[in-house]
Amino acid sequence: MQKILLPLLLLSLPLAADAETATEIQYQPLQPLLSQGTEQYPTLQHVLTNPEPYRLQIIYTRVDRGADNSPNLTYYQFGLDDNRYFYPASTVKLPIALLALEWLSEQNIAGLNSDTTIFTDAATDWQTAQATDPTSASGFPSIAQYIKKILLVSDNDGSNRLYELLGQDFINQRLAAKGLKNSVINHRLSVPLTAEQNRQFNPVSFVDTKGNPILALPARSTNRQYINKDKPTLGRAYISGKELINSPMDFTDKNRLSLADFDGVIKRLIFPQLFNQQQRFNLKSEDRDLVLRYMAMLPPDSTSPLYDAADYPDNYSKFLLFGGKAQQLPPHIRIFNKAGWAYGHIIDGAYIVDLQQQIEFFVTAVVYANENDILNDDLYQREEVAVPFLRELGQYLYQHELKRPRKYLPDLSEVREVTAPDTEID
Repeated sequence: MQKILLPLLLLSLPLAADAETATEIQYQPLQPLLSQGTEQYPTLQHVLTNPEPYRLQIIYTRVDRGADNSPNLTYYQFGLDDNRYFYPASTVKLPIALLALEWLSEQNIAGLNSDTTIFTDAATDWQTAQATDPTSASGFPSIAQYIKKILLVSDNDGSNRLYELLGQDFINQRLAAKGLKNSVINHRLSVPLTAEQNRQFNPVSFVDTKGNPILALPARSTNRQYINKDKPTLGRAYISGKELINSPMDFTDKNRLSLADFDGVIKRLIFPQLFNQQQRFNLKSEDRDLVLRYMAMLPPDSTSPLYDAADYPDNYSKFLLFGGKAQQLPPHIRIFNKAGWAYGHIIDGAYIVDLQQQIEFFVTAVVYANENDILNDDLYQREEVAVPFLRELGQYLYQHELKRPRKYLPDLSEVREVTAPDTEID
């Protein structure tokens, strides 16, 4: 097996530009830049010295602005491999949220928007219904409220409701059409259902503020099976119930989101102008602003829901740059990110902005911290290795960005506007 430590060949993966045909991303090796680290970054250096057990993959992207503020991206990678499966955990919630807003914009029905009340019904005894949401200002669920909770605290139920709205066909076919071809989303999260059950989707309806119907979708299903055709397995053993199964765990019927695809989702959101129309998420400007606002918002700054800072501090899920013990984030830092963790994997993808120093960059990474290689035993090295690694990786690249010369400083007024404190809508 090729050593991940020496990714000397450039990888080529599809990226759409402002043209009818896609161009290719040219990834430069990140290894030379990372090799300049010191003992100031002990966990970073520890993992980089022997990356294979950690199944490490990193994408770092430099942003250089033109005289007209247009962004130009330079990509770097470490260990990037679309064929090396990892469980994407909650990172799949971001494309689901964006596709829900894309679906919404295509309905073109008066009174139907992200704040419209959405009711989810149950068509079987194993499906669940939802007609209220005490966390929202209205007391009712909406697409906007689901997305807010998804982005602030990675709410599973909100993501599952949007999955039930869209269905597997819409989700997977749209991702493939956007050039995100190493992605499969085929199940709800944290709900023990069969593959067949996950191919069935609840009835959903929308009503106006007076309770009058706007749109109703019946129970739906798909006969198409969206699976990982390479039949990936992970671990040397796993826990099922209370039993230890001494064989790798099968992830054929699990979600997939390659690191390059996850990174591509974030970049399609931040810089849609770099992609052709087909490969963008086609969002209304107010819906894109909603996603950006809540990606960067910190849980203690939310008013509905209210989050206790003891449970959800500023740096909750902000692993890159600030992972670890609870701390406040500097007021000039904005981190637009989505993180996930499960089965020993910790994943974070972020667009990081310092409004004071006028720097911006992207980092997306996955690290596997499971020393005994047994899944579901909860003996992962999340706090000992994975989170410190991501924190130090972010800090290291941040310091690199502070020092590197740039011809033009970015105009970050859009970031300021979309994250201003008075932009929260409840």
